[in-house]
Amino acid sequence: MSTRAAQALARPFTLGSAELPNRIVMAPMTRAFSPHGVPGDDVAAYYGRRAAAGTGLIITEGTYVDHPSAGDIGKAPRFHGEDSLEGWRRVVGAVHAEGGTIMPQLWHVGIQRVAGKPPYPEAPSVGPSGVALDGTEGAGEALTSADIDRIVEAFAEAAAQAERIGFDGVELHGAHGYLIDQFLWERTNRRTDAYGGDAASRTRFAADIVRAVRERVSPDFPVLFRFSQWKADNYDAKLATTPDELQEVLGPIASAGVTAFHASGRRYWEPEFPDHDSTLNIGGWARKVTGKPVVTVGSVGLDAVFGPETFQGSGAGVQSIEGLLERFERDEFDLVAVGRALLADPEWARKVLTGRESELVPFTKDSVRTLH
Repeated sequence: MSTRAAQALARPFTLGSAELPNRIVMAPMTRAFSPHGVPGDDVAAYYGRRAAAGTGLIITEGTYVDHPSAGDIGKAPRFHGEDSLEGWRRVVGAVHAEGGTIMPQLWHVGIQRVAGKPPYPEAPSVGPSGVALDGTEGAGEALTSADIDRIVEAFAEAAAQAERIGFDGVELHGAHGYLIDQFLWERTNRRTDAYGGDAASRTRFAADIVRAVRERVSPDFPVLFRFSQWKADNYDAKLATTPDELQEVLGPIASAGVTAFHASGRRYWEPEFPDHDSTLNIGGWARKVTGKPVVTVGSVGLDAVFGPETFQGSGAGVQSIEGLLERFERDEFDLVAVGRALLADPEWARKVLTGRESELVPFTKDSVRTLH
């Protein structure tokens, strides 16, 4: 196991200007441990510990861009303001000191925010059309063109600040029914202007953000884009039902300047389009239709899949990653993000790469306390 895992996962990988020491990525997981949006020394220690144990790339928990409706948790970190950015600078230092690389996930929750929630209770809930994920109309305010321009600039400014304070790249959160994804999905995007309509038009908001980010950072600064088929509380949702439809969604975003895609699936071993005589998962298909490097993710190393019960104390036992290694050996994807398994066991990467899988720690309710 150790030799096979090392051969597949211990290889370095280059993403733009970022030289990753191996193929193991820490998936972004919201923690709400940053009072007033400022990450402290405990946050730096949390990420530094995982870098020290061999995690090659850390993607931080979601961080709110500078827009009053971006977030809905007072203790979730922000990516604006002198205090928050200084806190993130210390996090970067802790990870780099351990030989790791790190990228912030830039986030706007959009219509999922309930008006009155912190950190800015007076801010409205906003989305492409004021339509909730379940299709309910009037759940919030529809963004104007001026609002859209402001949010695009907020993402671009956050990316510029990330490069300035030493991050190795950025990830744009375009998954799970949050704002960027709300524009991509026809259920929540009912606009009749240039940002709505067919699949290509619905990608304009995402592509505009990518282009704005590209204009504000160095040419080789990595820009990752996370996407998913599923949404919060809607695990059967689909952006695309065929490879051609997936290309329609991801193609314009790739052309705008994305370095790599982070394909969020719930089970990495499931074929995304089984009717097309292929075992490729959503990450494999993203790589095939865009030609871009891809990060796969989805219940890696655990015997219970991610679901609504995950953060209500439901545990998961350790599971072999032999199937994952087989997919790596077929070059289905380039990197693998590990979520709950790495949350439960900060030493996950080191143990897997050195054949100590019998020592891996299962995911339990105590792991959830660490997350939140």
